[in-house]
Amino acid sequence: MGSATRSALEAARSALAATKSVDLTTGEQLLAASRTIGTSTQLQSALTDPSASPKDKEALLSALFGSLPPAALALLTAMAQQRWSNAEEFLAGLEEIGIRAVASSTSAEAGLEAELFTFGAAVASDAELELALGSKRGSAEGKRSLVESLLADNASTQAVAIAGHLVQQPRGRRIGELVRTGAAIVADSFGKGIATVSVARPLSDEQRASIGAMLRERYGRDHTLNQVIDPALVGGVRVQVGDDVIDGSVAARLAELTLRLAG
Repeated sequence: MGSATRSALEAARSALAATKSVDLTTGEQLLAASRTIGTSTQLQSALTDPSASPKDKEALLSALFGSLPPAALALLTAMAQQRWSNAEEFLAGLEEIGIRAVASSTSAEAGLEAELFTFGAAVASDAELELALGSKRGSAEGKRSLVESLLADNASTQAVAIAGHLVQQPRGRRIGELVRTGAAIVADSFGKGIATVSVARPLSDEQRASIGAMLRERYGRDHTLNQVIDPALVGGVRVQVGDDVIDGSVAARLAELTLRLAG
């Protein structure tokens, strides 16, 4: 991520936090706008051109998205008027703010991140389903309809909105990465992190609490635990937070011991 994008994102997050009328519709409209912009390289260039004046960008967005609710249009305009490192990072920024807006319409206790992880696991376990949602040949609307039929009564409106957007505009990402990105943004919007916990057998409530306390002490905030069952670990636990890996699995210890004996 370029330095210009980091500054632009901070400004966009501040603008979102200062907007009082943000709701689910605001988030859905921002995500829809990002998909529209994502289909036109010409439009992306116009909105990220550093030489274009803020007024010109505002006029362009008003002409194209004038029917958006005031809050959504104001946020979209404010983001376009920032300087971004490139068009791809501008689209990623729009996606992030849209997801944050959707998340703001629910509570941290609602388990939106868990719904996204469940969706990702269901797709990953079905090769045909993963192909249908990940294929470049499939239509965006067809993918959206498939997500809606999959989640139906089993997920919140917010989860459907986020998952539906991600499969429609993957931008080169596979389902696993899409879900991790969406869940991480949701968690961060609630002041939390995401930890992927790989274990040979499901964690007990006591083990989950212990891992949560360890992560809170290490990183200074709570983490949503994404549990992955991997019998190959034999025992113990492997925890990954971003690029950090804490590997206390039996398989890792055995591999280390094997290397020592071989040396």
